[in-house]
Amino acid sequence: MRGMTRIVHPLVRDGRGSPLRKATWDEALDRAARGFAASRDTHGGQSFGLFSCSKSTNEMNYAAQKFARVVMGSNNLDSCNRT
Repeated sequence: MRGMTRIVHPLVRDGRGSPLRKATWDEALDRAARGFAASRDTHGGQSFGLFSCSKSTNEMNYAAQKFARVVMGSNNLDSCNRT
């Protein structure tokens, strides 16, 4: 991919349609956490789903399913491990 550059820091928007701007990791992760919590609180945990990858470690897949079940309150999990 000639001409493409790699993103090396988080980017966030300050409002719908606003341009992306550089953010700290703390700001970006706080925004993501607030977004997940708002979606769960508005639509319920079962509105959240997670798909994990067979190339991830067992530990990463365990952490992902634990997040979905405990934090988000969802059993909507799937993985490509079974294919």
